[in-house]
Amino acid sequence: MTELVKSLPSPSLPGLQLPYLDNYKGWLFKWTNYLKGYQRRWFVLSNGLLSYYRTQAEMAHTCRGTIPLATAHIEVGDTCHLVLTCGGRSYHLKATSEGECQRWVSALQQAKANATLLMHHSDDSGDEGPTPQEDRALSQGVLKTLNSKLDDLSTCNELIGKHGAALQRSLSELEDLRGSADSTDKVKAVNERATLFRITSNAMINACRDFLDIAESHSRRWQKALHYEREQRHHLEETIEQLAKQHNSLETAWRENPTSYTGVERSREGDLSDENEEAEFFDAMEETPAFITVTASGNDTSGTNHMQLRRTRRTHIPDKPNYSLNLWSIMKNCIGKDLSKIPMPVNFNEPLSMLQRLTEDLEYSELLDRAARCDSSLEQMCLVAAFSVSSYSTTVHRTAKPFNPLLGETYELDRLEEYGYRSISEQVSHHPPAAAHHVMSQRGWTLWQHITIDSKFRGKYISVMPLGNIHLHFHSSGNHYMWSKVTSTVHNIIVGKLWIDQSGDIDIVNTTSKDTCRLKFSPYSYFSREVPRKVTGVVEDRGGTAHYILSGTWDNKMESAKIVDSSQGCGGSEGKQKTVYQTLQPKVLWKKYPLPENAENMHFFSSLALTLNEPEEGVAPTDSRLRPDQRLMEAGLWDEANAQKQRLEERQRLERKRREAQANRALEEGEIKATSKMWFEKRTDDTTGESTYIYKGGYWEAKERQDWSQCPEIF
Repeated sequence: MTELVKSLPSPSLPGLQLPYLDNYKGWLFKWTNYLKGYQRRWFVLSNGLLSYYRTQAEMAHTCRGTIPLATAHIEVGDTCHLVLTCGGRSYHLKATSEGECQRWVSALQQAKANATLLMHHSDDSGDEGPTPQEDRALSQGVLKTLNSKLDDLSTCNELIGKHGAALQRSLSELEDLRGSADSTDKVKAVNERATLFRITSNAMINACRDFLDIAESHSRRWQKALHYEREQRHHLEETIEQLAKQHNSLETAWRENPTSYTGVERSREGDLSDENEEAEFFDAMEETPAFITVTASGNDTSGTNHMQLRRTRRTHIPDKPNYSLNLWSIMKNCIGKDLSKIPMPVNFNEPLSMLQRLTEDLEYSELLDRAARCDSSLEQMCLVAAFSVSSYSTTVHRTAKPFNPLLGETYELDRLEEYGYRSISEQVSHHPPAAAHHVMSQRGWTLWQHITIDSKFRGKYISVMPLGNIHLHFHSSGNHYMWSKVTSTVHNIIVGKLWIDQSGDIDIVNTTSKDTCRLKFSPYSYFSREVPRKVTGVVEDRGGTAHYILSGTWDNKMESAKIVDSSQGCGGSEGKQKTVYQTLQPKVLWKKYPLPENAENMHFFSSLALTLNEPEEGVAPTDSRLRPDQRLMEAGLWDEANAQKQRLEERQRLERKRREAQANRALEEGEIKATSKMWFEKRTDDTTGESTYIYKGGYWEAKERQDWSQCPEIF
């Protein structure tokens, strides 16, 4: 008997794992959106909370959502359906069978009843709560005590099972020995085991009573803490919404009367770091000498854009329908995610694909025609820099998202008769989205690029970061230029009118002559006295001597001014001296074409953009012009376009799974098959040493023969 009492658990044993009440787990289908429909999720019901995860493995690190059942309304719908409503939001769930649905409903209703009862028993008339440090220490102490009681219950449970079995055996033996001489000893043994069983049972009852007393005594404090956190969260959401509205009102007031704000100055570098903490490359401008342009007398050799005669093409498309849809309602659950992986209805698209947007860089190809005729590599650099800026002029009002091309989708633009060039592009990767582009001009230049799009949604704005290099080769001089694109940012996702900005640096390098040009796209700030959308740059030779100053805006025009003298001034930031340049009269390198009439109702498309999706005969069956959801959207049939978009995306997912399975089988059989694209092949760039896609030829020859046998059926 003494050994038994010593073996009983002590009430002061450390450690805790709270017991799960109303515990239930299993798979359910949860409604996500009208593009994806019901998706399979792993649901866990515990302690009055219903949490869900994408997979069981996610339970260790990522919870996708939690529903407090104490305040939720449970409604049983049609066959195998149930709806949970909490906090103004409804969760539509579906079970695999009627029996499974009924089990879930029973478990949810029981958990709701227990959670509601716990709230009713809580007493809100207590003293003021302790400080966070004291509350944390108190909670840890309570958890240790509860863990001790839980260990007591576990030990008592094992002992009850052990002694109960022994008592049952003794009773059976006593029945067999009834009337024999050994019956007295057996009765004594049965009494001892019955006593042990009674002591163990009493110990378990006491441990249960202590556990419940401690849990009940602290439930009021925990309920108050939970209520306080809910109020703080609600207050924070209201504050964020109010700040967003104030921001929009302040911006509107400034646009109506900007002169009243000119006395306020603000560091653009500071603004930028607040908006995009990852964009470290903007600080690199501090390493280059600042400059001041002083206009000197000289010949005015202003250049102009010479428009050539163009073949008759369409000048309008159907007006954009007026469909109201809240962007924030879709994007609020996608903060931090890759934009290309977010399912979006066509309501937020424009009827062009990313391949067509890439081709739209050729809007001002005449700049490259002029550059090809230049004898001076420095003057040629100025025109190349102006061309690199001109590609952003069409984006100033274009806040809609282009269609993500399907893998294998292509787009050709044959402007040989009008402008002397042919362009072909292909989607060579879907995740991450990457496109290869090649342009051959009869007017002395070739351009190619391999661009991967990295896009992130940050809550207040969307950042689109094109990764990769653009290459330009001039046939007569042999000059080879290389540069990359800047970051595009769409602002006011939460409240206000959407607007787009371009920011960052473009470093253009002539790898042949080693001439360089750094263009700085200044981020927009309504507190700055600078010209909005300003772009500045300096053209230097291989020795670092500056020869031209470039200035302008990416949405209007660029000018160049030849430097005739320079001197060191004062007033530079961080003790650095500014370089003061004396220049000739600036001349216009590039000026934006006016938008077509009624452009505001045609997605703000430029004259070239209006023709990009115009049907043409003889194009490849993978051409973006033939994509059905894009054509339906352009025609204003957005509901039908959404249905087609969902069909194409589902087909692409199935095709990707098929390719992966095929690759795995080939790997198991020891066969290594390189995946090849139709018109581009993967090579190592001689200049950068990076892997890139280069045009391997054959497209225009296949078009001439109308032989598209190697093109997959993707639409």
